[in-house]
Amino acid sequence: MTCDICNKKGARLRHITKSYGKGSSLFIIENVPVISCPNCGESYLTAETLHELERIKLHRNKIAREREVPVAIFA
Repeated sequence: MTCDICNKKGARLRHITKSYGKGSSLFIIENVPVISCPNCGESYLTAETLHELERIKLHRNKIAREREVPVAIFA
């Protein structure tokens, strides 16, 4: 895959977890596709992924399921 930032080959697709908000309004989206380039060190989301993230956030009450997770504070 060619990187959109540096135009070199070697970029790869990874999947990450993104969090939005904090406290009681924290919302987490898992398995988000991200393109990472080992040449320039950049990671970026495609326009299609950004649109899907916005759709998920907009309809979060209909499609999300609640889970309890442990939370640690970096001190």
